[in-house]
Amino acid sequence: MKIAQVAPLYEAVPPKLYGGTERIVFFLTEALVELGHQVTLFSSADAKTRAELVAVRDQAIRLDPARLKSDLAAHLSMMREVHKRKDSFDLIHFHTDLIHFPFFEDFASRTVTTLHGRLDLKDLPEAYRRWPQYPLVSISDAQRRPLGGVRFVQTVHHGVDSGRFSAIEKPKADYLAFLGRISPEKRVDRAIEVARKAGLPLRIAAKIEVLDEHYYDKIKPMLEGPGVEYIGEIGDDQKCEFLGNAAALLFPIDWPEPFGLVMIEAMACGAPVIAWDNGSVPEVIDDGITGFIVTNVEEAVKSVARAAHLPRGKIRDVFEERFSATTMAQNYVRLYQTLLAAPHREAAA
Repeated sequence: MKIAQVAPLYEAVPPKLYGGTERIVFFLTEALVELGHQVTLFSSADAKTRAELVAVRDQAIRLDPARLKSDLAAHLSMMREVHKRKDSFDLIHFHTDLIHFPFFEDFASRTVTTLHGRLDLKDLPEAYRRWPQYPLVSISDAQRRPLGGVRFVQTVHHGVDSGRFSAIEKPKADYLAFLGRISPEKRVDRAIEVARKAGLPLRIAAKIEVLDEHYYDKIKPMLEGPGVEYIGEIGDDQKCEFLGNAAALLFPIDWPEPFGLVMIEAMACGAPVIAWDNGSVPEVIDDGITGFIVTNVEEAVKSVARAAHLPRGKIRDVFEERFSATTMAQNYVRLYQTLLAAPHREAAA
């Protein structure tokens, strides 16, 4: 198949540091190429890929040093470029929320749109219902619950490249890890509380966004306290050591997490995950096998000791079976084939 992958322009593909959606686009693109498909990636010029790259911006937006920039203008320019080339592809796969909807109405049957974010926002239901012809993919069943009455065609769980991650044979397992963002919904403050009560140091690799600086200011004294090490953002090349040597990854979320990529990254490194029972967590974590699903700090503290008894080889095996990039790509290919076999579905929607 000739497939276009359309990435957001906020991070490079793959991201140099923090970044979820663009990282998944990278893993999917590379796995599709490996499976023998002709793939074109629409992204910024700093992308690294074996697919054909159509660069629509000189670099990704977030790390662009320009003081003033417009993400809307950048994405609209990309949509124009994709539309100009649309007849070159059997199918176009969008990862850009719904910004493309007004431009591809006559091509909707040959598109698929993966929704990567939270869907419980006020204006989303009406917007998605205005364009019922677009096939939508959720990244977990939990993600789609707030958005009823729209055309979800499948849930496809994320996958990451097995070759980029590996389990450490003799992990140190003398600290707990937190990976992600320092934000109210990710609850690093809760992770610090768990680590202190469990008697283990906590290492934090996380991004701080401008919108979350108020939360960072509030918990800064905790980050500077004993037993806590904040190391900033890290890239994929640092994750194996960071996650693989941890006693467990703490995932103490306080929001309806759409997927939680860090959970499967930890699993790929053989590390157990202790996660709060919110959003996608029950779909990702096999309780008692790849980690533990908890509802409060006390349960999390008890799970730290239990995590030492989970076989790390088994955790890695579950990752390989359920969450590799190849598994994700194969799931998408089957969906592409199903959609292309019914090219006029939007007319009946």
